Amino acid sequence: MTTARATGSTSAEHTDIVVIGSGFGGAITAYHLAAGGAKVVVLERGPWVPSDEFDHGFELGTSSTRIFDFVAGDGMSVLGGNCVGGGSVVYFATMPRAPHFVFERQGSIGRRMWPSAITRDALEPWYDRVAEALPISHQTWERVPYPGGLWAAACNHAGRTANLPNVAIDTSLCTNCNWMMAGCRFDAKRSLLLNYLPAAVSHGAEIRPLHEVQKISKADDMYRVHYNVIDDEDYRETTGSGVIDAKIVIVAAGAGATPVILQRSEAELGKMPHGVGRYFSGNGERLNTAVIDEDKAREVLGLSRPDGRAYEANQIGRGPTVVTWDHVDGSLPEYSRFALEQLYFPPGLGTILAQAPGVEGRHGWFGPEKKEMLRHWKSWLTIFILAEDDNEGVFGPPPPTGNAVRISQQMLGRGALAYEPTANTLHCWAQADAEIKDILERDGLARVRPWTNDLVGAYTVHPLSSCRIGDDPATSALDHRHELRDHPGIFVTDGSAVPCALTVNPALTIAALAERAIPGIVLAAQERGIPVKYGAPAPDGATSAARAVSSLVPSLVAR
Repeated sequence: MTTARATGSTSAEHTDIVVIGSGFGGAITAYHLAAGGAKVVVLERGPWVPSDEFDHGFELGTSSTRIFDFVAGDGMSVLGGNCVGGGSVVYFATMPRAPHFVFERQGSIGRRMWPSAITRDALEPWYDRVAEALPISHQTWERVPYPGGLWAAACNHAGRTANLPNVAIDTSLCTNCNWMMAGCRFDAKRSLLLNYLPAAVSHGAEIRPLHEVQKISKADDMYRVHYNVIDDEDYRETTGSGVIDAKIVIVAAGAGATPVILQRSEAELGKMPHGVGRYFSGNGERLNTAVIDEDKAREVLGLSRPDGRAYEANQIGRGPTVVTWDHVDGSLPEYSRFALEQLYFPPGLGTILAQAPGVEGRHGWFGPEKKEMLRHWKSWLTIFILAEDDNEGVFGPPPPTGNAVRISQQMLGRGALAYEPTANTLHCWAQADAEIKDILERDGLARVRPWTNDLVGAYTVHPLSSCRIGDDPATSALDHRHELRDHPGIFVTDGSAVPCALTVNPALTIAALAERAIPGIVLAAQERGIPVKYGAPAPDGATSAARAVSSLVPSLVAR
């Protein structure tokens, strides 16, 4: 394995396949193609951080700032992963399968958004493959931490169901530290660092951290991928650049970066499909914060902890662990379906954007009432809405480099995404807000307020659809095989390919779609003379392999 080409030379390297990004869409494709015999290079813009460097703190330079990418757009902010392993390193590992009705959604275009070849039943075997590889397991009520138990008890008190979604977590290793978003230092969370990525490396794939792809151009009968090498402390700085030629390019940089790379490539590759950078979905996401009355938690819900407190456990556990799917119901009309799950945001962004209940104007998020709310932080309960939105996001012209204009050394950027919620999206959010209020304010249990949109607009941790698959060239950038229209040999396999909001956490669906795309990519590679086969089993023996790979990281970065 090698690391950054920091020479600034533009002489091209050659490989069979370049994969841009190492999240679910990149890691899965890299593994299968390398295991099938292809020479694969993975270019990842973020650092490669081993598990023993995942921090329980927020200082600049810790994993909390190194592995995140927070990009503020016009009306929408996107929080995602920026490291080897991508979003899987910072996700909460909640892995439900998308409900059947999602695949029949029409949205604002008035006809089915998904390709006719893809239904929930057709995707089932691909879901199974991912569940085996990570692996994904069932939770039990005995291991649900305090916040999940409180949400379950509140749902039961209000006559709602409470359910345990499947998770990619080894709960026997989980310490309930609630620092999952900064990476799991206990290897309890089944990120891609523990399965697909080490398996890809074992088959010869080369992973290059701190390589940010800028554009794709043509080079004879191959594609040329142009990248900058990013400084490992200040992401605004570059230490070199280079190009690499390949017969197949897989773009899996995430829904906030993939369309930007393709937009920037248009001048040299030729016109991009209309759907590139359009129809962005934030997965209909929104947050509410409840301040729990501890006496009511004891009296109304009958809850207690061993030390005598009723709750005061916001910071203990992991999230999400409990969800009510009462409105994830195909019999309901579109834009009225949503899931509500208990969630945890550590101090920082979560405490800034949470608003004090019952206070109007700016004092709801900044003032004496907010200060009093923060005094009761241990008694908070954050509820995450995953709803149906209208795919209303559009990317403007790309920035000079990267996916955003970097504001700080790490993490923060300003992007070109514009998002104005339609009446359909606002209607669904209002219904979900009202449902949360009805559940949690009964009998004085809590006071509830949605997070403010005044500072950063809407926000999402699961961006989707900015380069989506479909049957109609007018509304989809990719065909059902994930190949970019009019640009054969370029495939997109990340969240940007998902056509619409799912009303559930999307990681498992993104991964299943990537698994499904592999046979078509293998066929395209074979047609271009790449000696690759399909048929590798699910990654095995991953934990020990991952630790072996992680031990190489310091020497890789130092070269």
